Amino acid sequence: MAKFVMFLVFVVAVQAIGGLIGTTFTPGAWFDTLNKPFFNPPGYLFGIVWPVLYFLVAIAGWRVFMSEGTIPGWGLWVAQMLLNFAWSPVFFGAHQIFWGMWMILATLALSVTFISTTWHRDRVAALCFMPYCVWLAFALLLNTTIWIIN
Repeated sequence: MAKFVMFLVFVVAVQAIGGLIGTTFTPGAWFDTLNKPFFNPPGYLFGIVWPVLYFLVAIAGWRVFMSEGTIPGWGLWVAQMLLNFAWSPVFFGAHQIFWGMWMILATLALSVTFISTTWHRDRVAALCFMPYCVWLAFALLLNTTIWIIN
């Protein structure tokens, strides 16, 4: 029962923090004025993708946390979450396209390292991060392109 409660804590915390940040730091009028590439997805897509990705990321974090140190990667998970959560305030809040790009790159690097670190000890945790890394790579491309064309 304690494992299930901790699972719920991880899922709710990641979803709640991500949701709060996402609703506090919205694209808004500033973002609307920026030039965007042809592959910029519609805004509603982010509201669909992020909850799914946050669920998978929460599962991975919960699995590593519950291993009590037998599965490495906890520090990587925490560090990438901090960067992930900081991106919207930097990009949408402070309008720092360049620094947002570097934050995504760092988040992606930490996430790929998380996968390689957990791969042999907890394949499920590693696999949960794969769609997240694909989305981060796309976000990096999008952010970089927006920086270049603006």
